[in-house]
Amino acid sequence: MADLTKDQIEKILSSVNDAYTEQDIISSNTVDSISVDDGCVKVNVVLGYPANSYHAKLESDIINALKSSGITNSKVIIDTKIASYSTQKGVEAIPEVKNIIAIASGKGGVGKSTTAVNLALALQSLGAKVALLDADIYGPSQPRMLGVSKLKPETTGEGKLLPILGHGMQCMSIGFLVDEGSPMIWRGPMVTQALEQMLRDTLWRGIDYMIIDLPPGTGDTQLTLSQKIPVSGSIIVTTPQDIALIDANKGLKMFEKVNIPILGIIENMSLHICSKCQHEEAIFGSGGGESMAKDTKVNFLGALPLEIDIRTDVDEGTPTVVKSPESRVAEIYKEIAMKVSAKLTQQEKAVSAFPSITIE
Repeated sequence: MADLTKDQIEKILSSVNDAYTEQDIISSNTVDSISVDDGCVKVNVVLGYPANSYHAKLESDIINALKSSGITNSKVIIDTKIASYSTQKGVEAIPEVKNIIAIASGKGGVGKSTTAVNLALALQSLGAKVALLDADIYGPSQPRMLGVSKLKPETTGEGKLLPILGHGMQCMSIGFLVDEGSPMIWRGPMVTQALEQMLRDTLWRGIDYMIIDLPPGTGDTQLTLSQKIPVSGSIIVTTPQDIALIDANKGLKMFEKVNIPILGIIENMSLHICSKCQHEEAIFGSGGGESMAKDTKVNFLGALPLEIDIRTDVDEGTPTVVKSPESRVAEIYKEIAMKVSAKLTQQEKAVSAFPSITIE
């Protein structure tokens, strides 16, 4: 034990794989430091994505790998450090926001907004600081889904909007600024201007991930997103239904054309289990999202069932991840959140602007 070198310990630890980056913890530079103190091997691990629920499993894997090599006295410390990742060139960064992830769908009715709010809350539950921007100007739904539809944002002396807190998460939506029943009869330029103002005129604070809930389709809002908003990655939400997959594929190709990385595909409403008899039925078909991911060589992030609780939870303003954090559905959202954020770590990190130097 006394003669054990750092290189030998690293060789042992190279057998431990991170379940979400799918890389070993040595080659991926996840191990920050190794030391031996009074016969105890201490390993400091720094994950680049939020994964509180995975820490115990990873710690156990490391300790067991060391034990299998005869090292019985060890201590593992796991921390998280979330970096900013590259976006489109020439787009101005948003102060206090490290990463922006766009949630999109080719058509409406596939559960994109429900997925967006639960995914955002899942990231928060895993230890990240998260914001949610509702970019659907014509049909904002996030205020009601977060249970804060009656609140109005305050403004600072400089004219900045203070984000509304929904279940502890910073959020902004046009739904906070107009009456819920008022239709937005606006032309495209007004919509895109409103989106930019909500994003840049809101006083965000210390955000690791901002989730943007896009309207369905590939119109003005999506074009503004690609040209003027720094997006680290995108997610496509679809159902297994053939017609939904056709439109989802259009959304995917749109992101490819504007050089925004696609982090993966989520299949929603994949399977219905009868609450009375437990009979399973694929109402919208089966395997469509996974098949699309395979055909387009994009990550398949997971499938969510067609369950009434998912719908009623957001209608009540308490999304499933908050209302039933230990439920099977909440665990699926958390798994997807870890896959998404881990996938992001495999991109290039954002390059900070070079500091100005003054010589006197």
